[in-house]
Amino acid sequence: MDIILASGSPRRRELLERAQLAFSTLSVDIDETKHEDESPTDYIERMVATKAEAAIQQLTSRLQTDKGCFSESLIILTSDTIGVLADGQTVLVKPVDREHAYSMWQQMSDNVHEVWTAVQATHVSLSSKVANSPTHEPVFQIINQQQITECTEVSFIPLTTEMMSHYWDSGEPADKAGGYGIQGLGATWVSRINGSYTNVVGLPLPQTLALIKDMTEGSVDIVNPS
Repeated sequence: MDIILASGSPRRRELLERAQLAFSTLSVDIDETKHEDESPTDYIERMVATKAEAAIQQLTSRLQTDKGCFSESLIILTSDTIGVLADGQTVLVKPVDREHAYSMWQQMSDNVHEVWTAVQATHVSLSSKVANSPTHEPVFQIINQQQITECTEVSFIPLTTEMMSHYWDSGEPADKAGGYGIQGLGATWVSRINGSYTNVVGLPLPQTLALIKDMTEGSVDIVNPS
């Protein structure tokens, strides 16, 4: 059974590679606008489900040009990570500019925020087109899907304007939720974490491996499925 990571994140790819897991990658593009009054956890759970749907549509389109490029059974992994301020509602997104990053960091300074990740594993199988369709082209149909969510508390040291300016100028914050990367220079701001470190990076690795093991009933070789 093949595994596809439907994500363009190099950090998620690197985490799965550390587990010596065989997989391929696929980038999907979806509308990530948060709905009004949508809770942070509802938001990321909707995101991973929507990403899975987009991945299935993309894979099915590829079947029209190359039917031999996929195995008959696939696990599609989708993931979404957000930061949430201490109020439990304000979502920390990717900063659009320096002022936006400063605004988030000032609220995170000398404070605790949460990092939430949702992961969905979707088992699809190659099958004939549904009965009432005008064509009989093969499609990927969903056999099973499961979601997990993971939360990690992150504490920041007090931040000065000089520290924020230096970090923004490094270029690291631009593509990261909350505007920092714990695996990079952003680690110098983190005084402690409570929970999974890999979750803050973007993919709770042990929990994801356990999900894959459960979905594949042990048929995929996993180094440490704890």
